[in-house]
Order: sequence, then structure tokens, then C-alpha cells
Amino acid sequence: MIDLAYIREHPDIVRQAVVDLNATAPIDEILELDAQRRAMLADIEALRARRNSVSKEIPTIKDAEEKQRLIGEMRQVGDRIKELETALQPVQERLDQALLEVPNMPDPSVPVGPDESHNVVVRTVGEPPALDFEPVPHWELGEALDIIDFERGVKLSGTRFYVLKGLGARLQRALIAWMIDVHVDEHGYSEIYPPYMVRRECLVGTGQLPKFSENLYVDAEDDMWFIPTAEVPVTNLYRDEILPEERLPIYHVAYTACFRREKMSAGRDTRGIKRGHQFDKVEMVKFVHPETSMDELGTLLDNAEDICRKLHLPYRVVQMCTGDLSFTAAAKYDVELWAAGSQEWLEVSSCSNFKDFQARRANIRFRPEGGGRPEYVHTLNGSGLALPRLMIAILENYQQKDGSIVVPEVLRPYMHGVEVIR
Repeated sequence: MIDLAYIREHPDIVRQAVVDLNATAPIDEILELDAQRRAMLADIEALRARRNSVSKEIPTIKDAEEKQRLIGEMRQVGDRIKELETALQPVQERLDQALLEVPNMPDPSVPVGPDESHNVVVRTVGEPPALDFEPVPHWELGEALDIIDFERGVKLSGTRFYVLKGLGARLQRALIAWMIDVHVDEHGYSEIYPPYMVRRECLVGTGQLPKFSENLYVDAEDDMWFIPTAEVPVTNLYRDEILPEERLPIYHVAYTACFRREKMSAGRDTRGIKRGHQFDKVEMVKFVHPETSMDELGTLLDNAEDICRKLHLPYRVVQMCTGDLSFTAAAKYDVELWAAGSQEWLEVSSCSNFKDFQARRANIRFRPEGGGRPEYVHTLNGSGLALPRLMIAILENYQQKDGSIVVPEVLRPYMHGVEVIR
């Protein structure tokens, strides 16, 4: 959420940012509602001040007629205050709702551009594998090795579902356990195992609601929402809390299943396991001091890259331009792995700095060590990494001519010593 005072004081800057983001937001309505709210509050405060002053004066008045007149007048003032408070409520509610519709402001470091064609490739690390045969995509490899069953996945749950079998299931489990261990033991994160269903306010806090409700699964009877990413429950761990400054920074990592309806991607990537309604992900979440958040973004990105480096997978880092930023991010970098069989770059991590955008929505603050008013923390998150695209990159880049898959060396202890999937 953007600070209302900032919108009020810098409306043209906010309007231009919304244009640069290729987004829409009710800025004019917010300014009008804010003016109404402030005028009504001023009237209410003036009437309360009048009532308080006269109420103190009444007991000192000896003229009975004058006293009764003032008492009657104060009853009218009280009625008018109630009328204004009743009229204020829908204005305040709509203003609060409108503020939730405003995207985050891009950091000055973000390149301006209308869409993904203006994203910037920051660096490319590693070379695609030099295979002496024609590589095949993972959906062919998986079926031939009997480690992915697409037909039974569809039978169970419909399109965009699949079943991992045997060493395919073990490989996914090995990746999750290994990545968690790397982030905990080497990168300094604390592991969290959160619920996979959360209350509505958690999704409002991280910015998925109200904007992306159509892409979320919900138990309507209990108003419980399946999480689209571990970012949601982990960020909300500290919702409505004031943390001592000395606790910052806080680093958490979590594995969860993720659930998304993928309505916006209808008709895209229908083959294989690239895009599904349910997938697994290891997520890194940071709560940091505002002065360090951009440096923390660099460290977060390096933590995601480290997984790629340890797996010896070719990857690139892409900086998102304004037109391709998410609704919530102030700055964002994607990590993309090369997939030799599909012949494409696959996003396996988006590392974002939200600054105080989520913290305002979720009311997460810290109290400075020297005292003073609480301030909003800055939140960041990034996949570390996301499956199944990481699985795709391993299957396709580590494939051999006979159709077998070499298991990356770092995963072999987690695979009970299996070196090749045949």
C-alpha cells in the first residue's frame, strides 16, 4: 500500500508511475475521497471541541433558561456528530479499498519500459550443455523413464496436473530437502513450515487480494484461501506486530505446495510440467531495515543464483522493467534456467524488494532502538528455487543419448546414492 500522504503530496509523480507500470489506479478518486474525509473529520473535530467546551461551561451557568438552551444545542451537536460519522464510514471504506488498488511505486533503479521486451539481461552464467545428439523435451524423457505420468494426473484432477513416480518423485523431494539445507546452513535462513490455507487478510497483506482473486483457490464456506506461494503465510507471521529493531534482519525459508488457477495463462505451455495449478516451491522471505533493503535484494538474488551454480545449470539474471514489474514489487530480478530440450529460458525465481508496500498492508513495524515512533519494515522474497521448472532444467540438461538422466552430484546423497536415472 502506498502512503496516502505521499499520494496527496505528490499526485503527479504517482500518476506517472502508474503510467510507467502500464497499470491503472483510481488516483483521482483517492484524492477526492481524501478531501471529503478530511473535511468531514475537520467538521467532526470542530463540533466535538464545541461540545467539550460548552459541556464544561454548562455547570457554571446560573441562568436556568440559558442552561437548558445550551443543553438542547449540545444534543443537536451530538446528533450532527453522529450524522457525520455515519456519512464518513462509506467514504473511509471506499478510500481504504481504493488504496489497495494502487500498485507499488518502482524504485529509481528500475528501467522504464512498457512490457517484457524492455527487460534487461544483467548477466548470463554458464554455457548450454554441449550435447552430441538432438536433446528431447522433458515430457518425452519423463514418460520414457516412467517417472512422470501425465495421463493419470489428468484422470485424477484434470488438465495441468501430473503424477511424479519413482525416482522422479524422489528427485523432486531431494531437490526440496537439499535447497532448504543450503539456505539454512549456508545462507543463514530459519526454516518455517507454514499452513497451506490462510485467512483473507493474509492475502490482502501481501497484495494478492483484491487484485488477483480470480487466480486463487478458495474454500468459500469458511473463507479460507489456498496459498499461491509461501510468501503469503511467512510474510504474515508478523502481521500486526511491532518488532524490536535489534531483531532485524529476519530471514525465513519455507517449502510449500502452491496453488494457482493459471487463468491468465490459458492456452500457454500446455505440454509438460512447466505450468500447473499445483506446484512445489522453496521460498525465501526477508524482513529488513529500510536503509538496507536494496543491498538485501542483491544478497537474496545471489542466494537464488547459488542454487543454480551448485547444480551447474546455465542461467541468466533479468531485471524487470516498469511495465513487467509485479503489482507489489518496487524492484524485481528474475533468474531463468536454460532448458536444452525445450530450447527456452525458464523462470525459476523472482527476487523482489517490496519496500514498505506489504508492511503497510499487513501492519508490520519495528521500534527503533533509541525509541521513537514505530516504522514499517521492508519485506523481500524470492524463490529458492521453484519446481517443477527446476526439474525440467535438470532432466533436459543432464539427459544422455540413451535417454537416461545424470543426477547432479550435490543431490546424490539425497537420492540414496543414485547417480543415473534409467
